[in-house]
Amino acid sequence: MLPLRDHLPPRTFPFINYALIAANVAVFLFQLSAFSQGVPEAEFARQWYLVPARLWVDPVGAVPTIFTSMFMHGSVGHIAGNMLYLWIFGDNVEDAMGHARYLVFYFVGGVCAAAAQILADPTSTLPMVGASGAIASVLAAYVFLYPKSPITVINPIPLLWIFWGLFLYFPAWLVIGEFFVVNLWDALANKAQGGIAFMAHVGGFVGGALLWSPFMSGRSRMTDYAPWQRWGQRRTRRDGWA
Repeated sequence: MLPLRDHLPPRTFPFINYALIAANVAVFLFQLSAFSQGVPEAEFARQWYLVPARLWVDPVGAVPTIFTSMFMHGSVGHIAGNMLYLWIFGDNVEDAMGHARYLVFYFVGGVCAAAAQILADPTSTLPMVGASGAIASVLAAYVFLYPKSPITVINPIPLLWIFWGLFLYFPAWLVIGEFFVVNLWDALANKAQGGIAFMAHVGGFVGGALLWSPFMSGRSRMTDYAPWQRWGQRRTRRDGWA
């Protein structure tokens, strides 16, 4: 199920989430620029991508790549999918945790993701790239904060478009739960393919599931969606969209 949007507008401007999206896009453009200028991908990977085997041989030199690899992507489709998920789910998690805590949570989730993949296959020479691990931690926080939040997804079965249309609505626990189950299966069956480390997705999700509560310490949770949605409708009318 490909999610398109949720229906809980953030109560505060999610500038950290937008900054993370902008940073990922900027770094991807930097990658494309480097390749277009003739920089060999293998050389670029040694400098910026996380390679588990290298971390054990040269930890001082490789530790920075844990963070730089979070902003690297293998293709337009790779970054587009990741940024879609971050755009849909990240703003509400930032709204719940607060801006500074959300930024720290995001990076800690990315570290959890990298650690999971490294421990799962420490001798791997395949480069790890992508924000997926950090974003998986954001999804975990979202599903614990807003499990019944309605999510709009694309109907994945064209034949059923006749009966239910192109779009379907499912609770967050089902949409994000499917994400976790699929990635867990891929992690166990496929390990890493094409620079996408599935165990990193699982590690990021588990890290987010364990850490979201401490990061919410002292902050209140919104458990009744109706007032939030009414607030969103008032804001929409105020801004002239309806």
